[in-house]
Amino acid sequence: MYHIAIKEDINLISETELSDALARLPEWRREKALRFKFPSGKAECACSYLMLCNLLQEKYGITAQPHFNIGEHGKPTLLEYPDIHFNISHCKAAIAVAVSNHPIGIDVECIGRGNEMLANHVLNDDELHKMKSAADPKAAFTRLWTQKEALFKLLATGITDDIKELLRRHPDVCITTQTNIEKGYALSIARYSK
Repeated sequence: MYHIAIKEDINLISETELSDALARLPEWRREKALRFKFPSGKAECACSYLMLCNLLQEKYGITAQPHFNIGEHGKPTLLEYPDIHFNISHCKAAIAVAVSNHPIGIDVECIGRGNEMLANHVLNDDELHKMKSAADPKAAFTRLWTQKEALFKLLATGITDDIKELLRRHPDVCITTQTNIEKGYALSIARYSK
C-alpha cells in the first residue's frame, strides 16, 4: 500500500505563500530551499517537504518534522522512522510525494524535455519504436523516462550505465504511470511486486 500527493501549478505560488512555506521548514530544509536560485526551485523544495509532512501525519500520525538520512546514491530515508519509505520528485509542472511501508520510487517530469539524441542514449530499440510510433512522441518519451527514473529511485542505485535495458531487467517491479497532457507532465511510481 502506498499513498501519493501531487501539487500542480507551482508557478502560481505567490511570494507570500513561499515565505510562509519557508517559515514552516526546519532550519536544514530552509537552508536547502534558499540555495535554489529561482523562486520556483525554492517553492518546489519547500512544498515537497511540507507535502511529505502532511502525508506522514495523515497516514502514520507522525506530527514531528522528519529528518533525512541520505544514502550512498542520494536516496533519502526517514532517520526516526526507518520502516516508513518515501520518495519526492518535482519539476516545473508538478510536485509528487509518495509514502509507503515498502520501498518506493517516484518521478515526475515535464513533457517535452527530451530530444532524439537523449532518446537514442537511454531507450532500447523496442522503446524507441514505441516512442516514435506514438501519437505524441514527446509524451511517450517522458513516460518511459519517468519509469526509468522511478525505478532507479526505488533501487537507490543512481543512474547506472544499463539504462537502456533497465525496465526489462526488473520484472519484479510494478510501475504505474499517468500522464497529464493538460498540465504537461508524466508521473511514474515504482514498487516491488509482492
